[in-house]
Amino acid sequence: MSGLQGLAAENIWFDKHRYDEAETRFYEGANGPATQQQQSSSQGGDQELVTRMKSLELENQTLHKVVEEMRTALQKLESRVAVLEKSPAPAAVPCAKAAPVQQVKVTNGDDADDDIDLFGSDEEDEEAERLKQERLEAYAAKKAKKPAVIAKSSILLDVKPWDDETDMAKLEECVRSVQMDGLLWGASKLVPVGYGIKKLQINCVVEDDKVGTDILEEEITKFEDHVQSVDVAAFNKI
Repeated sequence: MSGLQGLAAENIWFDKHRYDEAETRFYEGANGPATQQQQSSSQGGDQELVTRMKSLELENQTLHKVVEEMRTALQKLESRVAVLEKSPAPAAVPCAKAAPVQQVKVTNGDDADDDIDLFGSDEEDEEAERLKQERLEAYAAKKAKKPAVIAKSSILLDVKPWDDETDMAKLEECVRSVQMDGLLWGASKLVPVGYGIKKLQINCVVEDDKVGTDILEEEITKFEDHVQSVDVAAFNKI
């Protein structure tokens, strides 16, 4: 076997440096785009951060403007309060008109004391008192002429007889015979009670200060031959 054939048979890599260079270029080419992508991503993140910072600066400027406006309004309000505190209070309205001041005339001589009037004239007081008295008398006369309101009431009475044989016409005549100041009899009717018995239902108007229900019952029940009892069926103020 010749020498060249022997070398060819040996496991020897004579072109290793060429493959090493090719491998280095391969990896450099492979890592190049990845590095560019990382750089592009980093640049995108920086751009977003810049945008947020600008937005925050704009919001900060707006807040500063609002604070300045509120501060200005507060200063104006404080100024108005200070002005109101310094302004004098309105004068109180006098309750009554002041009496006119009497002029004092002073003369030289013995009669100087006669011309000095320190307390005014008594004639004015007498005139005022006279006018007051006249007004009181006029008011009293006007009130006396006004008719007083008389309180009245309408009363409905139930007058019951002893039995069905009682003469109801006579009974009503007895009831109406009761007369007194402030009493006025009205309409009447017979109302069946039962077992052929009827009661007399009669209306009257009375003046409250003069006639009461007690005195009416007392006077009517005096006719004991015809009247068994008297009841107040209705009582209304007029």
